[in-house]
Amino acid sequence: MQEDSSGATGGAAEAAGSNAPPFLTVTQLAQRLKATVESQFDFVRIRAEISRPTRAASGHLYFTLKDERNTLDGVCWKMVAGSLGVQPEEGLEVIVTGKLTIYGGRSKYQIVVQTMEMAGEGAMLKQLEERRRRLAAEGLFDPERKQPIPRMPAVIGVVTSPTGAVIRDILHRLTDRFGVRVLLWGTLVQGPDAAGQVARAIRGFDSIMADGPGDRPADGGLPRPDLVIVARGGGSLEDLWAFNEEEVVRTVADCRIPLISAIGHETDTTLIDFAADRRAPTPTAAAEMAVPVRADLMSRIVEIEARIRGGIAQRLEQATQALRAAERGLLNPAEMVERRAQAVDLAVAGLERGLQQRLSAAALRLTDLGARLRPPERRFAEVAAELGNLGSRLDHAIGTQLDRRGAALDQTGRLLEANSFQRVLERGFALVTAGDGTPVKRAAEAPDGAEVQLRFADGNRAARLDPDTAPAARPAKPARARKAGAKPPADPQDSLF
Repeated sequence: MQEDSSGATGGAAEAAGSNAPPFLTVTQLAQRLKATVESQFDFVRIRAEISRPTRAASGHLYFTLKDERNTLDGVCWKMVAGSLGVQPEEGLEVIVTGKLTIYGGRSKYQIVVQTMEMAGEGAMLKQLEERRRRLAAEGLFDPERKQPIPRMPAVIGVVTSPTGAVIRDILHRLTDRFGVRVLLWGTLVQGPDAAGQVARAIRGFDSIMADGPGDRPADGGLPRPDLVIVARGGGSLEDLWAFNEEEVVRTVADCRIPLISAIGHETDTTLIDFAADRRAPTPTAAAEMAVPVRADLMSRIVEIEARIRGGIAQRLEQATQALRAAERGLLNPAEMVERRAQAVDLAVAGLERGLQQRLSAAALRLTDLGARLRPPERRFAEVAAELGNLGSRLDHAIGTQLDRRGAALDQTGRLLEANSFQRVLERGFALVTAGDGTPVKRAAEAPDGAEVQLRFADGNRAARLDPDTAPAARPAKPARARKAGAKPPADPQDSLF
Protein backbone atom coordinates (compact mmCIF):
# COMPACT_ATOMS: atom_id res chain seq x y z
CA MET A 1 0.00 0.00 0.00
CA GLN A 2 1.39 3.41 -0.96
CA GLU A 3 1.39 6.41 1.34
CA ASP A 4 -1.54 8.75 1.12
CA SER A 5 -1.29 12.42 0.19
CA SER A 6 -0.82 13.45 3.82
CA GLY A 7 2.26 11.28 4.21
CA ALA A 8 0.73 8.90 6.73
CA THR A 9 1.11 5.19 6.17
CA GLY A 10 -1.92 3.48 4.79
CA GLY A 11 -1.84 0.86 7.54
CA ALA A 12 0.42 -1.18 9.80
CA ALA A 13 0.92 -4.94 9.96
CA GLU A 14 -0.49 -6.66 12.94
CA ALA A 15 2.96 -8.22 13.57
CA ALA A 16 6.39 -7.81 12.07
CA GLY A 17 6.84 -9.86 8.90
CA SER A 18 3.10 -10.60 8.59
CA ASN A 19 1.61 -10.90 5.09
CA ALA A 20 -1.83 -9.50 6.21
CA PRO A 21 -3.01 -6.48 4.14
CA PRO A 22 -2.78 -3.06 5.87
CA PHE A 23 -6.00 -1.28 7.10
CA LEU A 24 -7.49 2.26 6.83
CA THR A 25 -9.52 4.21 9.35
CA VAL A 26 -12.97 5.45 8.34
CA THR A 27 -11.79 9.06 8.38
CA GLN A 28 -8.81 8.22 6.17
CA LEU A 29 -11.09 6.47 3.70
CA ALA A 30 -13.52 9.43 3.67
CA GLN A 31 -10.65 11.85 3.08
CA ARG A 32 -9.34 9.76 0.15
CA LEU A 33 -12.80 9.52 -1.40
CA LYS A 34 -13.37 13.26 -0.97
CA ALA A 35 -10.03 14.11 -2.58
CA THR A 36 -10.72 11.75 -5.46
CA VAL A 37 -14.27 13.01 -6.11
CA GLU A 38 -13.39 16.69 -5.83
CA SER A 39 -10.42 16.28 -8.15
CA GLN A 40 -12.39 14.35 -10.77
CA PHE A 41 -15.67 16.33 -10.51
CA ASP A 42 -14.57 19.83 -9.54
CA PHE A 43 -17.00 21.33 -12.13
CA VAL A 44 -20.19 19.63 -13.22
CA ARG A 45 -23.37 20.90 -14.88
CA ILE A 46 -26.53 19.00 -13.95
CA ARG A 47 -30.12 19.25 -15.11
CA ALA A 48 -32.63 18.05 -12.53
CA GLU A 49 -35.82 18.82 -10.65
CA ILE A 50 -35.68 20.50 -7.23
CA SER A 51 -37.31 18.76 -4.29
CA ARG A 52 -37.70 19.75 -0.64
CA PRO A 53 -35.89 23.12 -0.72
CA THR A 54 -35.04 24.41 2.75
CA ARG A 55 -33.36 27.60 3.94
CA ALA A 56 -31.60 27.15 7.27
CA ALA A 57 -31.40 29.81 9.97
CA SER A 58 -27.77 30.34 8.95
CA GLY A 59 -28.86 31.35 5.45
CA HIS A 60 -27.58 28.20 3.67
CA LEU A 61 -29.86 26.46 1.16
CA TYR A 62 -30.40 22.69 1.22
CA PHE A 63 -32.36 20.78 -1.42
CA THR A 64 -32.50 17.56 -3.40
CA LEU A 65 -31.89 17.23 -7.16
CA LYS A 66 -33.71 14.32 -8.77
CA ASP A 67 -34.67 12.81 -12.09
CA GLU A 68 -36.80 9.79 -12.92
CA ARG A 69 -34.53 7.29 -11.13
CA ASN A 70 -31.95 8.90 -8.82
CA THR A 71 -31.46 11.77 -6.36
CA LEU A 72 -28.52 13.96 -5.40
CA ASP A 73 -28.21 16.18 -2.32
CA GLY A 74 -27.43 19.82 -3.03
CA VAL A 75 -26.22 22.68 -0.88
CA CYS A 76 -25.70 26.36 -1.62
CA TRP A 77 -23.77 28.41 0.88
CA LYS A 78 -25.14 31.71 2.19
CA MET A 79 -22.64 33.89 0.30
CA VAL A 80 -23.77 32.39 -3.02
CA ALA A 81 -27.50 31.91 -2.25
CA GLY A 82 -28.27 35.62 -2.43
CA SER A 83 -26.86 36.00 -5.94
CA LEU A 84 -28.55 33.00 -7.55
CA GLY A 85 -30.42 33.83 -10.74
CA VAL A 86 -33.26 31.52 -9.66
CA GLN A 87 -34.35 30.75 -6.14
CA PRO A 88 -35.06 27.04 -5.61
CA GLU A 89 -38.74 26.09 -5.51
CA GLU A 90 -40.49 22.73 -5.21
CA GLY A 91 -40.85 21.02 -8.59
CA LEU A 92 -38.76 23.59 -10.49
CA GLU A 93 -36.58 22.14 -13.25
CA VAL A 94 -33.18 23.81 -13.21
CA ILE A 95 -29.63 23.55 -14.49
CA VAL A 96 -27.04 23.90 -11.71
CA THR A 97 -23.26 24.10 -11.84
CA GLY A 98 -20.90 23.30 -9.02
CA LYS A 99 -18.53 20.69 -7.71
CA LEU A 100 -19.11 17.31 -6.10
CA THR A 101 -17.84 16.65 -2.61
CA ILE A 102 -18.06 13.97 0.06
CA TYR A 103 -19.70 14.64 3.40
CA GLY A 104 -17.97 12.00 5.51
CA GLY A 105 -20.10 12.67 8.56
CA ARG A 106 -23.04 10.94 6.83
CA SER A 107 -21.19 8.95 4.14
CA LYS A 108 -22.94 10.92 1.38
CA TYR A 109 -21.81 12.79 -1.63
CA GLN A 110 -23.43 16.10 -2.60
CA ILE A 111 -23.02 18.99 -4.98
CA VAL A 112 -22.02 22.45 -3.85
CA VAL A 113 -24.02 24.71 -6.17
CA GLN A 114 -22.45 27.87 -7.59
CA THR A 115 -25.06 28.89 -10.20
CA MET A 116 -28.67 27.96 -10.88
CA GLU A 117 -30.87 28.68 -13.88
CA MET A 118 -34.16 27.34 -15.12
CA ALA A 119 -34.05 24.51 -17.56
CA GLY A 120 -36.12 25.59 -20.55
CA GLU A 121 -38.98 27.99 -21.10
CA GLY A 122 -41.61 25.47 -20.06
CA ALA A 123 -40.27 25.33 -16.51
CA MET A 124 -40.11 29.11 -16.37
CA LEU A 125 -43.71 29.40 -17.57
CA LYS A 126 -44.81 26.88 -14.95
CA GLN A 127 -43.07 28.82 -12.19
CA LEU A 128 -44.48 32.07 -13.55
CA GLU A 129 -48.06 30.76 -13.51
CA GLU A 130 -47.74 29.36 -9.99
CA ARG A 131 -46.36 32.68 -8.74
CA ARG A 132 -49.11 34.61 -10.52
CA ARG A 133 -51.82 32.52 -8.85
CA ARG A 134 -50.24 32.87 -5.42
CA LEU A 135 -49.86 36.64 -5.64
CA ALA A 136 -53.36 37.01 -7.07
CA ALA A 137 -54.75 35.05 -4.13
CA GLU A 138 -53.11 37.61 -1.82
CA GLY A 139 -55.06 40.40 -3.56
CA LEU A 140 -52.09 42.17 -5.15
CA PHE A 141 -53.85 42.31 -8.53
CA ASP A 142 -57.30 43.38 -7.32
CA PRO A 143 -58.90 46.24 -9.30
CA GLU A 144 -59.71 48.04 -6.04
CA ARG A 145 -55.99 48.67 -5.54
CA LYS A 146 -55.63 50.50 -8.87
CA GLN A 147 -55.05 54.26 -8.74
CA PRO A 148 -56.24 56.68 -11.44
CA ILE A 149 -53.58 58.03 -13.78
CA PRO A 150 -53.26 61.84 -13.55
CA ARG A 151 -54.38 63.61 -16.74
CA MET A 152 -51.65 66.26 -16.75
CA PRO A 153 -48.68 65.25 -14.57
CA ALA A 154 -46.04 67.91 -13.94
CA VAL A 155 -43.23 65.46 -13.04
CA ILE A 156 -42.80 61.92 -14.36
CA GLY A 157 -40.36 59.40 -12.89
CA VAL A 158 -38.94 56.78 -15.29
CA VAL A 159 -37.27 53.53 -14.13
CA THR A 160 -35.25 51.98 -16.97
CA SER A 161 -31.74 51.59 -18.36
CA PRO A 162 -30.07 55.00 -18.80
CA THR A 163 -28.23 53.88 -21.94
CA GLY A 164 -30.89 52.01 -23.91
CA ALA A 165 -33.17 53.19 -26.67
CA VAL A 166 -36.20 53.02 -24.35
CA ILE A 167 -35.42 56.21 -22.45
CA ARG A 168 -34.74 58.08 -25.71
CA ASP A 169 -38.08 56.97 -27.16
CA ILE A 170 -39.92 58.00 -24.00
CA LEU A 171 -38.25 61.44 -23.84
CA HIS A 172 -38.82 62.03 -27.56
CA ARG A 173 -42.52 61.16 -27.34
CA LEU A 174 -43.05 63.22 -24.15
CA THR A 175 -41.37 66.24 -25.76
CA ASP A 176 -43.51 65.94 -28.89
CA ARG A 177 -46.77 65.64 -26.98
CA PHE A 178 -46.43 67.81 -23.89
CA GLY A 179 -43.31 69.14 -22.22
CA VAL A 180 -42.99 67.82 -18.66
CA ARG A 181 -40.15 67.34 -16.24
CA VAL A 182 -38.69 63.81 -16.30
CA LEU A 183 -36.68 62.19 -13.49
CA LEU A 184 -34.67 59.14 -14.63
CA TRP A 185 -33.64 56.45 -12.15
CA GLY A 186 -31.20 54.30 -14.07
CA THR A 187 -31.20 50.56 -13.34
CA LEU A 188 -30.28 47.27 -14.87
CA VAL A 189 -33.20 45.72 -16.72
CA GLN A 190 -31.77 42.22 -17.18
CA GLY A 191 -29.74 39.81 -15.11
CA PRO A 192 -29.67 38.65 -11.49
CA ASP A 193 -29.19 42.17 -10.04
CA ALA A 194 -31.90 43.85 -12.11
CA ALA A 195 -34.84 42.97 -9.85
CA GLY A 196 -33.28 44.47 -6.75
CA GLN A 197 -32.31 47.70 -8.55
CA VAL A 198 -35.77 48.15 -10.07
CA ALA A 199 -37.46 47.60 -6.68
CA ARG A 200 -35.12 50.09 -4.98
CA ALA A 201 -35.79 52.69 -7.70
CA ILE A 202 -39.57 52.45 -7.28
CA ARG A 203 -39.27 52.70 -3.50
CA GLY A 204 -36.93 55.65 -3.93
CA PHE A 205 -39.44 57.60 -6.00
CA ASP A 206 -42.20 56.69 -3.55
CA SER A 207 -40.19 58.00 -0.60
CA ILE A 208 -39.65 61.49 -2.04
CA MET A 209 -41.63 64.09 -0.11
CA ALA A 210 -42.74 67.41 -1.61
CA ASP A 211 -44.84 70.44 -0.67
CA GLY A 212 -47.36 69.64 -3.39
CA PRO A 213 -47.72 67.66 -6.63
CA GLY A 214 -44.93 68.60 -8.99
CA ASP A 215 -43.46 71.17 -6.57
CA ARG A 216 -39.85 71.26 -5.52
CA PRO A 217 -39.49 70.70 -1.76
CA ALA A 218 -38.46 73.60 0.41
CA ASP A 219 -35.11 71.95 1.16
CA GLY A 220 -34.12 71.97 -2.53
CA GLY A 221 -34.50 68.21 -3.07
CA LEU A 222 -36.07 66.45 -6.01
CA PRO A 223 -39.80 66.95 -6.60
CA ARG A 224 -42.09 64.01 -5.99
CA PRO A 225 -43.27 62.48 -9.28
CA ASP A 226 -46.94 62.57 -10.12
CA LEU A 227 -46.50 59.40 -12.21
CA VAL A 228 -43.93 56.58 -12.49
CA ILE A 229 -43.17 54.59 -15.66
CA VAL A 230 -41.27 51.29 -15.44
CA ALA A 231 -40.04 50.49 -18.96
CA ARG A 232 -37.92 48.00 -20.87
CA GLY A 233 -37.57 46.91 -24.46
CA GLY A 234 -38.54 43.52 -25.84
CA GLY A 235 -36.74 40.26 -25.16
CA SER A 236 -37.12 36.61 -24.32
CA LEU A 237 -38.79 35.27 -21.21
CA GLU A 238 -35.37 34.96 -19.57
CA ASP A 239 -34.52 38.56 -20.47
CA LEU A 240 -37.74 39.87 -18.90
CA TRP A 241 -37.60 37.62 -15.85
CA ALA A 242 -36.48 40.40 -13.50
CA PHE A 243 -39.96 41.94 -13.84
CA ASN A 244 -41.55 38.66 -12.72
CA GLU A 245 -39.62 38.53 -9.46
CA GLU A 246 -41.77 38.66 -6.36
CA GLU A 247 -39.84 41.57 -4.84
CA VAL A 248 -40.54 43.80 -7.84
CA VAL A 249 -44.21 42.80 -8.05
CA ARG A 250 -44.83 43.58 -4.37
CA THR A 251 -43.02 46.92 -4.65
CA VAL A 252 -45.16 47.92 -7.63
CA ALA A 253 -48.35 46.93 -5.79
CA ASP A 254 -47.35 48.95 -2.69
CA CYS A 255 -46.30 52.09 -4.61
CA ARG A 256 -48.40 55.10 -3.58
CA ILE A 257 -47.64 56.94 -6.84
CA PRO A 258 -49.71 55.91 -9.89
CA LEU A 259 -47.52 53.56 -11.97
CA ILE A 260 -47.56 52.46 -15.63
CA SER A 261 -45.74 49.27 -16.64
CA ALA A 262 -44.24 49.20 -20.13
CA ILE A 263 -42.21 46.01 -20.41
CA GLY A 264 -41.35 44.51 -23.78
CA HIS A 265 -43.65 44.49 -26.78
CA GLU A 266 -47.41 44.21 -26.89
CA THR A 267 -47.33 40.39 -26.76
CA ASP A 268 -44.98 40.31 -23.75
CA THR A 269 -46.62 39.99 -20.34
CA THR A 270 -44.92 40.17 -16.95
CA LEU A 271 -46.29 39.99 -13.44
CA ILE A 272 -45.83 43.70 -12.79
CA ASP A 273 -48.36 44.32 -15.57
CA PHE A 274 -51.01 42.84 -13.25
CA ALA A 275 -49.85 44.83 -10.21
CA ALA A 276 -49.38 48.18 -11.98
CA ASP A 277 -52.17 50.75 -12.08
CA ARG A 278 -52.09 50.59 -15.88
CA ARG A 279 -50.25 48.53 -18.51
CA ALA A 280 -48.84 49.98 -21.73
CA PRO A 281 -48.04 47.69 -24.67
CA THR A 282 -44.74 49.51 -25.35
CA PRO A 283 -42.62 52.20 -23.67
CA THR A 284 -43.69 54.67 -26.35
CA ALA A 285 -47.34 53.90 -25.64
CA ALA A 286 -46.66 54.52 -21.94
CA ALA A 287 -45.45 58.04 -22.79
CA GLU A 288 -48.60 58.61 -24.84
CA MET A 289 -50.76 57.46 -21.90
CA ALA A 290 -48.88 59.69 -19.48
CA VAL A 291 -49.45 63.08 -21.13
CA PRO A 292 -51.93 64.52 -23.63
CA VAL A 293 -50.96 66.09 -26.95
CA ARG A 294 -50.36 69.81 -26.57
CA ALA A 295 -51.83 70.58 -30.02
CA ASP A 296 -54.94 68.58 -29.22
CA LEU A 297 -55.30 70.43 -25.94
CA MET A 298 -54.91 73.79 -27.63
CA SER A 299 -57.45 72.81 -30.26
CA ARG A 300 -59.79 71.60 -27.58
CA ILE A 301 -59.35 74.83 -25.64
CA VAL A 302 -60.07 76.91 -28.75
CA GLU A 303 -63.17 74.84 -29.42
CA ILE A 304 -64.38 75.21 -25.84
CA GLU A 305 -63.68 78.93 -25.92
CA ALA A 306 -65.71 79.29 -29.13
CA ARG A 307 -68.56 77.33 -27.60
CA ILE A 308 -68.46 79.49 -24.48
CA ARG A 309 -68.48 82.66 -26.54
CA GLY A 310 -71.38 81.37 -28.64
CA GLY A 311 -73.29 80.37 -25.52
CA ILE A 312 -72.74 83.79 -23.94
CA ALA A 313 -73.88 85.58 -27.11
CA GLN A 314 -76.97 83.39 -27.30
CA ARG A 315 -77.83 84.06 -23.66
CA LEU A 316 -77.37 87.80 -24.16
CA GLU A 317 -79.66 87.73 -27.21
CA GLN A 318 -82.30 85.82 -25.27
CA ALA A 319 -82.03 88.28 -22.38
CA THR A 320 -82.36 91.23 -24.79
CA GLN A 321 -85.49 89.78 -26.32
CA ALA A 322 -86.99 89.11 -22.91
CA LEU A 323 -86.22 92.70 -21.86
CA ARG A 324 -87.90 94.10 -24.95
CA ALA A 325 -90.98 91.96 -24.39
CA ALA A 326 -91.17 93.14 -20.80
CA GLU A 327 -90.74 96.72 -21.90
CA ARG A 328 -93.70 96.42 -24.25
CA GLY A 329 -95.86 95.06 -21.46
CA LEU A 330 -95.01 97.93 -19.06
CA LEU A 331 -97.22 101.09 -18.77
CA ASN A 332 -96.05 104.67 -19.05
CA PRO A 333 -94.40 105.66 -15.72
CA ALA A 334 -96.40 108.93 -15.53
CA GLU A 335 -99.64 107.07 -16.09
CA MET A 336 -98.68 104.52 -13.42
CA VAL A 337 -97.97 107.35 -10.96
CA GLU A 338 -101.34 109.00 -11.70
CA ARG A 339 -103.16 105.71 -11.19
CA ARG A 340 -101.38 105.17 -7.91
CA ALA A 341 -102.19 108.75 -6.81
CA GLN A 342 -105.89 108.26 -7.60
CA ALA A 343 -105.91 105.02 -5.63
CA VAL A 344 -104.34 106.84 -2.68
CA ASP A 345 -106.96 109.61 -2.82
CA LEU A 346 -109.78 107.08 -2.84
CA ALA A 347 -108.26 105.25 0.07
CA VAL A 348 -107.88 108.48 2.10
CA ALA A 349 -111.50 109.46 1.45
CA GLY A 350 -112.72 106.04 2.53
CA LEU A 351 -110.56 106.24 5.64
CA GLU A 352 -112.06 109.62 6.60
CA ARG A 353 -115.63 108.33 6.19
CA GLY A 354 -114.85 105.30 8.27
CA LEU A 355 -113.30 107.36 11.03
CA GLN A 356 -116.30 109.71 11.12
CA GLN A 357 -118.70 106.78 11.41
CA ARG A 358 -116.64 105.21 14.18
CA LEU A 359 -116.50 108.47 16.11
CA SER A 360 -120.27 108.98 15.86
CA ALA A 361 -120.98 105.48 17.12
CA ALA A 362 -118.58 105.99 20.02
CA ALA A 363 -120.29 109.26 21.02
CA LEU A 364 -123.71 107.55 21.05
CA ARG A 365 -122.39 104.77 23.27
CA LEU A 366 -120.85 107.27 25.72
CA THR A 367 -124.16 109.16 25.97
CA ASP A 368 -126.07 105.96 26.69
CA LEU A 369 -123.56 104.89 29.34
CA GLY A 370 -123.75 108.33 30.99
CA ALA A 371 -127.51 108.09 31.25
CA ARG A 372 -127.27 104.67 32.85
CA LEU A 373 -124.71 105.72 35.48
CA ARG A 374 -126.01 106.72 39.08
CA PRO A 375 -124.57 109.52 41.27
CA PRO A 376 -121.68 108.38 43.55
CA GLU A 377 -123.34 109.80 46.73
CA ARG A 378 -126.38 107.59 46.24
CA ARG A 379 -124.17 104.55 45.68
CA PHE A 380 -122.18 105.34 48.85
CA ALA A 381 -125.39 105.57 50.91
CA GLU A 382 -126.60 102.22 49.61
CA VAL A 383 -123.27 100.57 50.45
CA ALA A 384 -123.27 102.11 53.98
CA ALA A 385 -126.80 100.82 54.63
CA GLU A 386 -125.85 97.40 53.43
CA LEU A 387 -122.75 97.39 55.66
CA GLY A 388 -124.88 98.39 58.71
CA ASN A 389 -127.30 95.55 58.06
CA LEU A 390 -124.42 93.08 57.77
CA GLY A 391 -122.90 94.38 61.07
CA SER A 392 -126.18 93.84 62.98
CA ARG A 393 -126.49 90.33 61.63
CA LEU A 394 -122.89 89.58 62.60
CA ASP A 395 -123.36 90.84 66.18
CA HIS A 396 -126.50 88.73 66.62
CA ALA A 397 -124.75 85.62 65.26
CA ILE A 398 -121.74 86.12 67.55
CA GLY A 399 -123.95 86.58 70.66
CA THR A 400 -125.95 83.47 69.85
CA GLN A 401 -122.79 81.43 69.36
CA LEU A 402 -121.28 82.66 72.65
CA ASP A 403 -124.43 81.75 74.56
CA ARG A 404 -124.40 78.24 73.15
CA ARG A 405 -120.72 77.72 73.94
CA GLY A 406 -121.17 79.10 77.53
CA ALA A 407 -124.02 76.67 78.25
CA ALA A 408 -121.97 73.74 76.92
CA LEU A 409 -119.00 74.79 79.07
CA ASP A 410 -121.15 74.97 82.25
CA GLN A 411 -122.54 71.52 81.58
CA THR A 412 -119.05 70.09 81.04
CA GLY A 413 -117.83 71.66 84.35
CA ARG A 414 -120.69 70.14 86.33
CA LEU A 415 -119.95 66.73 84.77
CA LEU A 416 -116.26 67.08 85.56
CA GLU A 417 -117.02 68.11 89.17
CA ALA A 418 -119.32 65.10 89.61
CA ASN A 419 -116.66 62.69 88.35
CA SER A 420 -113.70 64.20 90.27
CA PHE A 421 -111.73 61.80 92.56
CA GLN A 422 -111.94 64.51 95.26
CA ARG A 423 -115.57 63.46 95.73
CA VAL A 424 -114.34 59.94 96.35
CA LEU A 425 -111.96 61.19 99.06
CA GLU A 426 -114.83 63.01 100.77
CA ARG A 427 -116.65 59.70 101.09
CA GLY A 428 -113.85 58.39 103.39
CA PHE A 429 -111.33 57.01 100.95
CA ALA A 430 -107.59 57.89 100.95
CA LEU A 431 -105.02 57.98 98.11
CA VAL A 432 -101.72 56.13 98.83
CA THR A 433 -98.65 57.30 96.85
CA ALA A 434 -94.98 56.36 97.04
CA GLY A 435 -92.22 58.85 97.69
CA ASP A 436 -92.00 59.72 93.95
CA GLY A 437 -95.78 60.33 93.73
CA THR A 438 -96.65 57.02 92.08
CA PRO A 439 -100.00 55.61 93.29
CA VAL A 440 -99.74 52.34 95.29
CA LYS A 441 -102.61 50.12 94.19
CA ARG A 442 -101.54 46.78 95.74
CA ALA A 443 -99.97 45.97 99.10
CA ALA A 444 -97.33 43.92 97.34
CA GLU A 445 -96.19 46.97 95.38
CA ALA A 446 -94.65 48.60 98.54
CA PRO A 447 -92.05 46.80 100.67
CA ASP A 448 -92.17 46.67 104.47
CA GLY A 449 -91.07 49.92 106.10
CA ALA A 450 -91.72 51.94 102.95
CA GLU A 451 -92.61 55.58 103.46
CA VAL A 452 -95.84 56.59 101.73
CA GLN A 453 -98.14 59.63 101.51
CA LEU A 454 -101.80 59.44 102.42
CA ARG A 455 -104.02 62.00 100.79
CA PHE A 456 -107.36 62.69 102.50
CA ALA A 457 -110.10 65.01 101.46
CA ASP A 458 -108.81 67.77 103.74
CA GLY A 459 -105.01 67.22 103.50
CA ASN A 460 -101.98 64.87 103.30
CA ARG A 461 -100.32 62.69 106.00
CA ALA A 462 -97.06 60.72 105.98
CA ALA A 463 -97.00 57.06 106.99
CA ARG A 464 -94.64 54.05 107.18
CA LEU A 465 -95.76 50.57 106.17
CA ASP A 466 -94.55 48.31 108.98
CA PRO A 467 -96.60 45.36 110.20
CA ASP A 468 -94.75 45.25 113.58
CA THR A 469 -95.95 48.68 114.55
CA ALA A 470 -99.42 48.33 113.17
CA PRO A 471 -102.27 48.44 115.76
CA ALA A 472 -104.05 45.25 116.72
CA ALA A 473 -106.65 44.34 114.29
CA ARG A 474 -110.13 44.74 115.40
CA PRO A 475 -112.27 41.66 115.27
CA ALA A 476 -114.00 41.56 112.02
CA LYS A 477 -117.70 41.75 111.95
CA PRO A 478 -119.37 38.61 110.79
CA ALA A 479 -120.10 38.80 107.16
CA ARG A 480 -123.63 38.90 106.15
CA ALA A 481 -124.74 35.97 104.14
CA ARG A 482 -124.76 36.78 100.45
CA LYS A 483 -127.49 35.91 98.29
CA ALA A 484 -126.95 33.24 95.79
CA GLY A 485 -125.41 34.68 92.66
CA ALA A 486 -124.46 37.96 94.33
CA LYS A 487 -121.03 39.43 93.44
CA PRO A 488 -118.43 40.03 96.21
CA PRO A 489 -117.92 43.70 97.13
CA ALA A 490 -115.33 45.47 95.12
CA ASP A 491 -112.04 46.51 96.61
CA PRO A 492 -112.51 50.11 97.70
CA GLN A 493 -108.91 50.93 96.73
CA ASP A 494 -109.52 49.64 93.23
CA SER A 495 -112.68 51.66 92.92
CA LEU A 496 -110.69 54.73 93.84
CA PHE A 497 -108.49 54.44 90.74
